[in-house]
Amino acid sequence: MTDDQRHGGRRQARSPVTRLVVILVQALAVGAGFGAATSLVNAVSHNSADLESSAYTTSGWSAAEIVSVLLDSGWAWAGLAVAAGWLLTRAEGSRRAAPAQGAAAGVLALLAATAAYSVADTIRSGGPWYESQQPVWWVAGVIFGAPLGAVGACVRRPGAIGLFARLTVPVGAAVQMVVLPPGRNEVVETIGKTIVWTGAAASIGFVVVRFLQERRRRSVTAD
Repeated sequence: MTDDQRHGGRRQARSPVTRLVVILVQALAVGAGFGAATSLVNAVSHNSADLESSAYTTSGWSAAEIVSVLLDSGWAWAGLAVAAGWLLTRAEGSRRAAPAQGAAAGVLALLAATAAYSVADTIRSGGPWYESQQPVWWVAGVIFGAPLGAVGACVRRPGAIGLFARLTVPVGAAVQMVVLPPGRNEVVETIGKTIVWTGAAASIGFVVVRFLQERRRRSVTAD
């Protein structure tokens, strides 16, 4: 065996580890960016709000506040973990990405987002960064990040598993609008629900149509 063959074999043996490291770094970067952006938008929304005005308090709204409400919703953070798991399938270039790796990516993304959110809040307000977020959010990042990341790793799979994975975020968002709608007044709540329901309906319709088309195509190929 030549030196080139030996080195090539080592490179090939290390490549799965390298891909995993790249995936985890991407999850950390995406999570940190999301957390920092959410904190920034929240700050802009708060600074632009005239909460001393009774009219604004009861019916006022701003574009920054709508974006803040959407980004700081549970479904959006859940979508972050699912997206981190989905990045795994993009890096692997395969439908059969390991759910365990997706789970790790989901956890890292949510923890990075929580940390970045805390740091951004600390820069604005001062104080230790780890005190700006309650411990429950760190625990939630682990508890919910793992299954959601695993779901994201299944997004590209065919059949019912892939369909369920692709529907998780839009269905979850639509349900949250019923159980826990966003906003501090009726106007903000209505705008937020309209945007989310419209986006969820469009996403669900697109996913279902694509699923039916793929199943029909496989049926024709099998015949």
